[in-house]
Amino acid sequence: MEFKRKIAALLLALLCLFVSSACGPVSETAPDSGNMEVHFIDVGQADSALLLCGGESLLIDGGNSGDSSLLYSYLRDHGVKRLDYIIATHPHEDHVGGITGALSYVSSVGEAFSPVAGDENYYFNRMVRRLEEMGVGLTVPEVGDSFEVGGARVTFLGPLELYDDMNQNSLVCRVDYGEISFLFTGDAERPAEELMLDGGAELGATVLKVGHHGSSRSTTYRFLREVAPAYAVISCEKNNSYGHPDDKLLSRLRDADVTVCRTDRNGHIVFTTDGAALSVAVQKGSVGTGSTILQEAPAEGEPMYVGNVSSKKYHRTTCSYLPSEKNSVYFYSLEEALGSGFDPCGMCKPDAAEVTE
Repeated sequence: MEFKRKIAALLLALLCLFVSSACGPVSETAPDSGNMEVHFIDVGQADSALLLCGGESLLIDGGNSGDSSLLYSYLRDHGVKRLDYIIATHPHEDHVGGITGALSYVSSVGEAFSPVAGDENYYFNRMVRRLEEMGVGLTVPEVGDSFEVGGARVTFLGPLELYDDMNQNSLVCRVDYGEISFLFTGDAERPAEELMLDGGAELGATVLKVGHHGSSRSTTYRFLREVAPAYAVISCEKNNSYGHPDDKLLSRLRDADVTVCRTDRNGHIVFTTDGAALSVAVQKGSVGTGSTILQEAPAEGEPMYVGNVSSKKYHRTTCSYLPSEKNSVYFYSLEEALGSGFDPCGMCKPDAAEVTE
């Protein structure tokens, strides 16, 4: 009997060893329990993200001043009564303007980060004054500094030097949670990207927050190859005057086979991970590669057709001949498209699809 018990114990030990070897080493940042959520809040032509993990929270940017009430209600609706950390990537209004709305709701803030201690920007100084009223000063981190939010580790990767262009001075940080990682780039463009690449920064990430709302000057091919994301998030406003996201940028994402989420089409975007698996939920529409919508049927409240202003043709949202964003107009019914003087695309035949669906 004793011999059988020893054999059983030996077999159990070998089984445990095999399972451990098959699963690989456990990451130093692996969560003890629970999930991490990363909310990309739809603040139009601006930026804001909320990270929730292990009962702690991190707000990265807060949109424009006009988004203050949205930030207030978003935190309230998600039960965030304290912000453990705030990162203001740089002092421009579209990144810091709405943070005061968040500060008006929460009872306290742990620590706030910025690439500069002071700036002439009115909205930045308004945020600084509100933080000071709450007993919080600004911390200017150095590259390599890190902190933890719940079980997630946040590491600052940039800026490596300061420019006259404040966009290039954006705080760049990577968030690691188990095997899943997010890279936040603010409005950093090619100059800042090149410095990080040449400096050997650990840029690899599962999800990339695309720099500068999808500007053609951000997320270069070299940078994208180094990050190698599975997902990219673009924070921009529908039909914005800048033409974001730029077609060149979308082409680079398509070439890299990156699944794209866009606040202009998807509204709020929420990623959830346990440190191993990753899922994404969007407020509306669907996610796709580059500028192509993958979902065949539009979600409720979403446009059914995309019109080409130049050619006066209208297309299904899944058509491979969709016009650029700045050359697009959206229709919610067949009657609206025809009534606007547009003709059906000969390839996707949207009028035939309307009849048979």
